[in-house]
Amino acid sequence: MLNPFLQAIHRYPVKSVAGSGPGEAVVEPWGLAGDRRWMLVDAGRRFVTQRARPRLATAAAEELPGGALRLTAPDLPPLTVEVPEPGATVTVEVWGDKVEAVPASGAAAEWFSGFLGAAVELVHLDDPAGRRPADPAYARPGETVSFADGFPLLVTTTSSLDALNSLVAQGGHAEESPLPMDRFRPNVVVDGTAPWDEDEWQRIRIGEVVFRVVKPCGRCVMTTTDQRTGQRGKEPLRTLARHRRFGDQLVFGQNLIPEGTGTLRVGDPFEVLARRPRA
Repeated sequence: MLNPFLQAIHRYPVKSVAGSGPGEAVVEPWGLAGDRRWMLVDAGRRFVTQRARPRLATAAAEELPGGALRLTAPDLPPLTVEVPEPGATVTVEVWGDKVEAVPASGAAAEWFSGFLGAAVELVHLDDPAGRRPADPAYARPGETVSFADGFPLLVTTTSSLDALNSLVAQGGHAEESPLPMDRFRPNVVVDGTAPWDEDEWQRIRIGEVVFRVVKPCGRCVMTTTDQRTGQRGKEPLRTLARHRRFGDQLVFGQNLIPEGTGTLRVGDPFEVLARRPRA
């Protein structure tokens, strides 16, 4: 087996919208720099994702120097959105958390509303250090998170995806295999480990940064969405339900909280520092 290494980095400037795969990224206490600092909300200012709006998969957001966004989507002209000036915030909801955020320009709301055919607004997380605590059941006091679902980063492995695809190919929806990694929207992808080895990780090091592995990632209907077309299938949830059910969750990948900051680079070495006791 190869020496494990960081195979890919993924950053998603707008929650639930396509992002980019940079060669390097800065790790901040609340996640990768520029990751999920923006989010769409509906008329009630509740978060909007691919779960209800799978067409979001076909829009893309690129972070520009200074933090501005360049938005692109099929049949729409590109739009550049500047970081809003500090000022009055609005209260938005993400997974039951009430979070203060700054509304983006009306042009961004109009652009996304036209794209989705529903009234939405784009908001920006101006202060990730203090706006949203990470889940206290797993995080330490003072640890925060961006607009990500629950934790600063998500790690997956190429070997586990290969193993999952082998199982999908043996099931009732074999025509959907192989599934690409983008179905799972990870931040970091590790190569050179054994399939499902991540189930035992407790602390890991990627390059110069150490992370706590705090919780398996429960998967939802978003994983059945083709990230290029927005169309939905049955997999991988059917296969995860048969082979990767942990309690009431269907699991693929692990959630991470950084223990420090630094820069990750594709090709960085990967090391398991501590493992969980076997059940």
